[in-house]
Amino acid sequence: MRNFEEWLGTMRPSINQYDYYVDFDKVYENVEAMKVELNIMNSLIGSKNIENDIRQLIERYPEIIKCIPTLLAVRQTEIYAQDDDGAFNYNFIEMNYDIEQYIVFMKKTGLLDLISNHLINNLVDYCLGIEVGLDSNGRKNRGGHQMEDLVESYLEKAGVEYYKEMYLTEIEEKWGVDLSPISAEGKSTKRWDFVVKTVEKIYVIETNFYSAGGSKLNETSRSYELIAQKMKEVDGVEFIWVTDGGGWKSARKNLSETFGVLDTLFNIKDMEDGALKSLFDYGKNGLFEM
Repeated sequence: MRNFEEWLGTMRPSINQYDYYVDFDKVYENVEAMKVELNIMNSLIGSKNIENDIRQLIERYPEIIKCIPTLLAVRQTEIYAQDDDGAFNYNFIEMNYDIEQYIVFMKKTGLLDLISNHLINNLVDYCLGIEVGLDSNGRKNRGGHQMEDLVESYLEKAGVEYYKEMYLTEIEEKWGVDLSPISAEGKSTKRWDFVVKTVEKIYVIETNFYSAGGSKLNETSRSYELIAQKMKEVDGVEFIWVTDGGGWKSARKNLSETFGVLDTLFNIKDMEDGALKSLFDYGKNGLFEM
């Protein structure tokens, strides 16, 4: 039998991969898309008459205004700003005010001062730095898929037939199984992260990773414990939960209860030790002991 405390001790604080921190390909692509316009604006650096020079530049090259949001580290193509002089919603794809109002915007936001006082030497390099900072907002999305990607890599190594993001009703229709015990008699629209089909069984898989604790972990553990108990009423279908993360150390009580009723509760270390492959190869009766 597995020991819960020993198993919990193998949980990892993070699963961040090298490409989690910055997507440099995306950064380079975004800067490249406005490189010409940025180089045109480079002529303004150190200008002694910045307002006149930016006016002439916009008259000649109106397309340069598309760079302005990025220079302010803003993703939107429209920016709202107001003060005692009024409220304005500036469009940086197609100018919706005259040039003078856009000059007001750049003056009041500090852009003209940044450029004219030689605080930067090259707008292309400056935007590279901004894009790196803006890309950090994408870490949440990249991080949210890392555990699923990791589990999928082990499914591929196991050489099994698997499906991603499959709804409970789709499983019933595809293989003619009755999942009513876990669907609240057809009321649930549960979607599983993965579904594995072997000759003997259907395995439904949930995956997650929690680097920090919180009430959500206790709710998740309780709900999966209930699924594990209800799944015993379904012939030919088995529930697998793959989870990890240091957050579980503060929610050990509920996880321990689920661990006691769900033999197929695994973490990353279990996958590395071949738990999934062994289960699919030899677990014909739905049990797997480490």
